[in-house]
Amino acid sequence: MNSPASLVDELMAHLQGAPLQQMAQQLGTSPEQTQNAVGTALPLLLGTLGRNAAQPQGAMDLFGALQRDHANSPDLGGLLGSLLGGGGAAPESPQTDGAGILGHIFGGNRQRAEEGLGQATGLGAGAGKLLQLLAPVVMAFLAKRMTTGGMDAGSLSETLGQERARAQQQGGLGGGLLGSLLDQDGDGHVGLSDLLKMGGGLLGGKR
Repeated sequence: MNSPASLVDELMAHLQGAPLQQMAQQLGTSPEQTQNAVGTALPLLLGTLGRNAAQPQGAMDLFGALQRDHANSPDLGGLLGSLLGGGGAAPESPQTDGAGILGHIFGGNRQRAEEGLGQATGLGAGAGKLLQLLAPVVMAFLAKRMTTGGMDAGSLSETLGQERARAQQQGGLGGGLLGSLLDQDGDGHVGLSDLLKMGGGLLGGKR
């Protein structure tokens, strides 16, 4: 019960209130659906980063990107403000280039991740937009965590590895979607039927 808060828990706490309301407005979804979708997307993002950082080279690449592009990001409120206010403008910097960050995180699995999240949460095509909003926030959060905690590439890899394991152990929509993405070695599609059954209670009323 008194295990330390996960990175997902900490990020969710930062996003409560105005940030979640702003995201709901941007996506055209209810605050409840937005909260559920964010709670599914964060383990997916952090868990995939954990997989990427499991290899020393991946950990070094991520550590370098966080130092170079995200260590001087504004606080999460300010960052979200610039992301949500940006409209369709071209990304101004690597700090806010959600699409570019997603390309680095998911590689060739990006479309599969977006489609899986869209189906699992009911967001549909809005899942890609949600991930583009959350990716810079996750990177800024990790960069601050890394700086304040004096982390190196090894401890960053260890922290993200623990987060990935936690997400997969806890299951739920985020952990299940993460597992289906990370285990995609041959079968070519995400098996969502079990996820959707599992998520029925989480997602609330049916339309």
